[in-house]
Amino acid sequence: MTWIYLFLFVFATFRLTRLIVFDKITGFIRKPFHEMVTEPDEQGNEITYLTVKGKGLRKWIGELLSCYWCTGMWCAIAVYAGYTFFPQIAIPAIIVLAIAGCAGIVESFMK
Repeated sequence: MTWIYLFLFVFATFRLTRLIVFDKITGFIRKPFHEMVTEPDEQGNEITYLTVKGKGLRKWIGELLSCYWCTGMWCAIAVYAGYTFFPQIAIPAIIVLAIAGCAGIVESFMK
């Protein structure tokens, strides 16, 4: 493995993790496991926070999907496994995710 592959994997994992944990487009994946709760604080402002639904496996998946670090670990495993076992499919996907991840990082610095 070369350093360029390491950078591709890092940026692809970063973007895939953000896609699963934060992006609106994948909200349908999180919806069965998460609920957004809105409550007023002492000043009367509405505070919205996430709660995990269910028990057992459903709760475990909900906890996983709400934890950036946990999901990132599984995404890293998926990226590397895809590269190892299905390179013809995974390499183009890894490159696209890595480009999007780099673009997201650049965008955050441009704000």
